Amino acid sequence: MKRIHFTAEDLARTRVVTTIGVAAETFDSVRRLKARDASPAFRRWRVSVRGGLDGQVHPLTALMPLNGQLVDLMSLAGDTASIDEAVDNLLTAPRALMRLELENIDFHPAHRSWAQNLVDGKGEARLQVAAALRACYSTAVAPYWSSVRSHLSRVRAAYAGTMADGGVEQLLTTLCGPSIRWRPPVLELAHTGDEDIHLNGRGLVIAPTMFSQQQIGFLQAPLDPGRPPVLAVPTVIDTSLDTALWQHAGDPVTHSLDQLLGRTRAAVLRASVGGCGTLELAGRLDISPPAASYHATVLRNARLITTRREGKAVVHTVTSLGIAVLEQRYPLA
Repeated sequence: MKRIHFTAEDLARTRVVTTIGVAAETFDSVRRLKARDASPAFRRWRVSVRGGLDGQVHPLTALMPLNGQLVDLMSLAGDTASIDEAVDNLLTAPRALMRLELENIDFHPAHRSWAQNLVDGKGEARLQVAAALRACYSTAVAPYWSSVRSHLSRVRAAYAGTMADGGVEQLLTTLCGPSIRWRPPVLELAHTGDEDIHLNGRGLVIAPTMFSQQQIGFLQAPLDPGRPPVLAVPTVIDTSLDTALWQHAGDPVTHSLDQLLGRTRAAVLRASVGGCGTLELAGRLDISPPAASYHATVLRNARLITTRREGKAVVHTVTSLGIAVLEQRYPLA
């Protein structure tokens, strides 16, 4: 069991975020496919992506251990929602970080030599992982990513609402289940090892996840001991997910929204779920920054997104009305 010890300062610094990042979610999606998970909530998704990853997933499945500790893709690729940024982070991750994340993993004997190349900093092995990450994201995650982020944004909003009403301790209490228990001032997590973890004023980051299996994860940055650890909380249990989430660009609902708003503007709306900057919009949708800004302005005037400034950049975020439109709960016409 892991026991996470809080101080009053830790409770004050605990916060919630939207995602553990697209790289970690992609890795977890491959793990879910490989495990042949039979959850009804993912059945439609499994059928949609089945067979589409043949020959592309090997570098990622090679990173999956036989037992014990898992590879932390959030540590290696960051918590960004952009696959391009995640791949860049992975390719430039310090060799010391790669070694710390991989050297104690119980890899399958057939993969240990290849994994050692990663530990030793061999560029070819790292490029293979990056290519597999892109390919798996493109097939298993990208068609649904805007809906996934919409789901995670709603969960985060619910977490934030619980904190606003009853404080961090109320949120920790609501998270309790078979694998987690709040015994003030200690959060207990079911785990094969026995460890006491003292936050020492860093606080805790709580992040909902989509594709992870039904086990809460505790993620730490090994090269940055001052950084708050992340509690990764699975949000899909059995049939608790609206399977309409697995509609993608070829589905009638998505097609009708593209016809109504225009394909580019609809894509800007989807990409803004969870927050997205103008330059990121432009890069993700392969349009110019002025075009991204123009479409965002139109959507903002229609009250489908809001825009806030963060330093020199602006961040566009879908409003509740925008989410309702994406989910076809409030048709515009």
